Amino acid sequence: MPAAKPGEVWMTDLGLAAKVRPCLILTPQPTRDDLDIFTIIAHTTACRGSRWEIPIPKPFLDREGAFDVQRIATVASVKLERKLGELTRAEMDRVHYKLAERFGM
Repeated sequence: MPAAKPGEVWMTDLGLAAKVRPCLILTPQPTRDDLDIFTIIAHTTACRGSRWEIPIPKPFLDREGAFDVQRIATVASVKLERKLGELTRAEMDRVHYKLAERFGM
């Protein structure tokens, strides 16, 4: 099982149609009693200017784009291929704020 942590960005296999793309890890490492899964937000380079897109430029992301809080998924840990980097606390605060807005919290 990968040692992924919230705030890290991993290349993640999202299946044939969605392909392998950078994804932000939202949930902590599963415990022994948990399913071996992580909840993630996909990064997209096909931005549409949606209010749910959070542009966070990072040197480890090959192309400009945004984390799209409409693209939340839960994936098995085996889908996490490799760690690219991580977001700062301030960047994660932006993501958490936008998630709360999306869920009406």
